[in-house]
Formats: sequence, structure tokens, C-alpha cells
Amino acid sequence: MRLCFPQVEYKIDRQDWVVSFPNGSTILFGGLDDQERTEKILGLEFATVYLNEASQISYGARNILLTRLAQRCGLATREYIDANPPSTSHWLYKMFEEGIEPKSGAPIADFSRYATMLLNPDVNRANLSPDYLERLEALPERERRRFLLGEYQTAVDGALWRVESFRRDIAVTGQNRSEIAEGMRRIVVAVDPSGASGPDDYRSDEIGIVVCGLGTDGIGHVLEDLSLRESPAGWARRALRALDDWGADRIVAERNFGGALVENTIRSVRSDVSVKTVNAARGKVARAEPVAALYETGRVVHHGRFSALEDQLCQFSVSGFRGGRSPDRADAMVWGLTEVMLEAPDQGAVSWDPAGFSFSR
Repeated sequence: MRLCFPQVEYKIDRQDWVVSFPNGSTILFGGLDDQERTEKILGLEFATVYLNEASQISYGARNILLTRLAQRCGLATREYIDANPPSTSHWLYKMFEEGIEPKSGAPIADFSRYATMLLNPDVNRANLSPDYLERLEALPERERRRFLLGEYQTAVDGALWRVESFRRDIAVTGQNRSEIAEGMRRIVVAVDPSGASGPDDYRSDEIGIVVCGLGTDGIGHVLEDLSLRESPAGWARRALRALDDWGADRIVAERNFGGALVENTIRSVRSDVSVKTVNAARGKVARAEPVAALYETGRVVHHGRFSALEDQLCQFSVSGFRGGRSPDRADAMVWGLTEVMLEAPDQGAVSWDPAGFSFSR
């Protein structure tokens, strides 16, 4: 009040925690942290309710409070909420991000009445101390995403990946790419195509393009995520540019979408490129599980943070992919790491080296 409304007079009753204003308005501070405190609000009516730290408030307590949002005083009734983002299983995420009623799972009838804002330290760097920001940057990945970026925490039963699964190495830049590439035994550019016709075709999924490598020490590396929504010629050029930038061995592309069309698209841009098409004979989870096991044993590192890719990975569970759209980036990465770490390298033509033999025993 001193900062924003220094001219307004008010009185505080510190026993009942009620603030009174000369025009008859009041503000009541209360708690929703136990049944007894929640029940105290049933005899009251409000024009506005504000839930502070709502990650700690149950859906039932919030609904009881909402029944008291019934005061007729010329003001439009409003509910305001703030929270450090909890997990994606919390009612806040289901209502405000997914647009569904948390208990029934039914779509919210008029989702236009709901709005959200993201406020986080990452976009407020000009007003925060460098030391504080450095401490947030140094937090474990799960806490860093929550308290620095303001992201909801993935909560998927039976998840194949967790944010703690991701080991990190130095991020790729134009200056250090060649140095990183020198430490790789193999590099491939993996492509998971979609039916997108161009960058404005938001009805279609993105085209997953991920560069993966196998280090001389047997560790797998996710080097770049270059996924995009583009025309066939556009994504083919992107994949070929990555092939050149990294000096990669080949492009690995899923052929299920369009069959031979995928390889033909790439070769229409460059005819002599090495392309291996792979067939998704098994489901996404069956393909992903062996790669997830590599992460569990610490055998894969990410060069930098790939937020969109990692979010898709964390939506994979033993019962299927739980995300809203196709996991294009994750699929491409799975193909890439499968190629460099789980498939036997090409042996070339089989030859017979004659050797001496004897019928004696």
C-alpha cells in the first residue's frame, strides 16, 4: 500500500486479519490449508478472490472458495491465482494449460474465460543480481526449470525419461563444432518427416531433425536439434546443411510417412548423398525403451539444453506417448542414437578368405 497507494487510508484488524477502507470495502486474509479454516469462509461472499501459492491449495478447497464468489456490488467477479508451477498432474495445469476439468477430464465449456501469464527470473534479469541468477542456473535440472524458467514439472506415470536423466556437455557453437566432431567415431543426421507443406502449416507436426554422434569412448551424444516446420525441399536442405556442417556419415530417415518419397525428397536436392531409410515396424515406445535405457546408465550426453526435445522425451511412458502432438523431435533422436549405438555398423560386402583345412580328426 505504501508503494502503490500511499494516498489511500485503511485500517487493519490484526486479530481477524481484515483490512477496512473508508468506502466500505474490505479485504479478508484467510487460509485454505486445512478443513477448519476452509469451512470458515462458507458464510461469506466476495467480489474478488486471490489464491496465493496455489500449488499448495487443493482443488476441493479452491472450489469451496469459488462458491463464495457471489457478491453483487457492481464489480465483475474475478478469481486470480499465483503459484510456483507444480507438476503437470496438478489441477492448475489441467485447467489453465490443457483446458480440462481436473476430475472428470471433460473440456472446459468456455476456455476463453481463462488466461495465464508467465513471470520468471529469466525474463527479469535486468532487475536481479547476477549472483542470484547464477545460483538458479546451477540448480539441478528439475529445480532450474521450475524456479528459473517457471515451467510445470512433468509428471507421467512410468516415464521413460526424467529431467534428471539428462547429462550435459559443452553446448555447440560455430567455433567449437569441428573440435566436438573430432571426438566422434560416427555422426548421423536423423530425420522424422511429417506432412507439413510449409512453415505456416500448423495443422501438421514439425519435421524432427536431430544430429547424433558416437564418441570414441562409446558414449552417445545429442549434438543439435534442428527440427522445424517446413516444406519438403526446405527440411531436406536443412538436413543436408547439418550433414555438411558436421561432416556426418549419413542421413537416417524414417520411411513410414510417404515411403520412398522421403529418400526421393532428399536426393532431389542432392543426388549423391548417403541416405538410410528405416521402417517403424515397432511402436514408438518399443523403439524408445532401449534408448531410454542408455540414458539410465549414463551413456548419453546432450550438448546444451534442448527444451522442446527434452519435454517430448519426458512425455514418453511405458503405456505410450502422453504429449498432445507427435513426438517428432524425440522420434528423430531415437532413430539417431539407435543408428550410432544399437545397430551393428555396416560390414560391407561379405568375402571368403580361403584357409587350409583337413579331413583328419
